[in-house]
Formats: sequence, C-alpha cells, structure tokens
Amino acid sequence: MSESKKTVIIGASDNSSRYSYIAANRLVAHGHEVVPIGIKKGLVAGLDIITEHPALEAVDTITMYINPQRQPAYYEYILSLHPKRVIFNPGTENDELEEMLQQQGIQTMEACTLVMLSTGQF
Repeated sequence: MSESKKTVIIGASDNSSRYSYIAANRLVAHGHEVVPIGIKKGLVAGLDIITEHPALEAVDTITMYINPQRQPAYYEYILSLHPKRVIFNPGTENDELEEMLQQQGIQTMEACTLVMLSTGQF
C-alpha cells in the first residue's frame, strides 16, 4: 500500500451510482484520508459530506467530479488549498482552471481516479 494522501473530492455524493461515491470508498479502502465536499449533505465512505469550503492543511490531491460549468465557484477555494495535484476526471476537464493551477505550480492531470487506484498510479 502506498503512503496516505489527503484527498479532497469536489463533487462528493451519497448516490452509490456516482463515480465520486465509488472513488470515495476506494480511496478510504486504500488508506487515504478523504475530505468529501459536495452540494448536498450526506454520508459517503462513512464520512459526512461537507457543503462548505473548510480551510485544510497538507492537501495532496483534489479529484474533481463536478462539470466545468460549476467549477468557477470553487476556483479560489481550490487555489487556497495549495494541493500538489488536481485530477480532472472524465467530463470535468477545464482548460481555464488547469492553466490557473499550472501557473501556481500545481500539477494537473486529465485522468480517472478509479483507474489510477486500480493500477497503482494514485
């Protein structure tokens, strides 16, 4: 098992058919600290979904599960967390945000968190 990486899920959901739900459960199963942030309160992987934008320290990864039209509301918050990387899962790709992140020295990836976990690349 790799080292634990504090991972913020933006677009967390308590709907078991959503990829963000599956990712939260797999991240926890792989031993990662997960901070689920979503639009609606709920429970995922035994964690409360947070609807605010809490200040967090030592964020390794943000994994995106919201469409690009909803992302501008999160731009300042994402930048304020100073993550090492941001993963844009399929359907969340956003050139504008990727450029903003890269200008701050934050790694961006257009990838699938679930595939990365299953292949040991997370």
